[in-house]
Amino acid sequence: MRSLDVNCKVSVFCTINASEDMEKVRTAVSNILTDMDEKITGDSLVANSNNYESLTKIYETMRSRRTKSAYRRHLMRNMAKDSTWFYLNKQAAFANVITLCDEADESPLGPIKVVLHSKNIEYVIDWLVSDAE
Repeated sequence: MRSLDVNCKVSVFCTINASEDMEKVRTAVSNILTDMDEKITGDSLVANSNNYESLTKIYETMRSRRTKSAYRRHLMRNMAKDSTWFYLNKQAAFANVITLCDEADESPLGPIKVVLHSKNIEYVIDWLVSDAE
């Protein structure tokens, strides 16, 4: 994985439904993001990291697929000031698979929302989805 030369904060938000096992939701999040400080409040899991290496699995997936342009479109479309975000399918994440969702309701149990914050957010997007090694 190429190093990222700018600061990037990673935040994750996920609802824990009454029908879900909290540990399975935690597993889903830890399957796709590493080194996160997580907190469970009521029916929500929130996790944060200031380490770009938390994105290793997402980085590798985005760069290994032929759908980089789709990932780039999502990240650019959802960009606002110094952040961008995307949804991942929670059930797929539990199975250790990273699957992008266009809309929140594509994931039957609700998605995992990943938010990236950086003063150089376009650079972070390029880092995630460019062809450069």
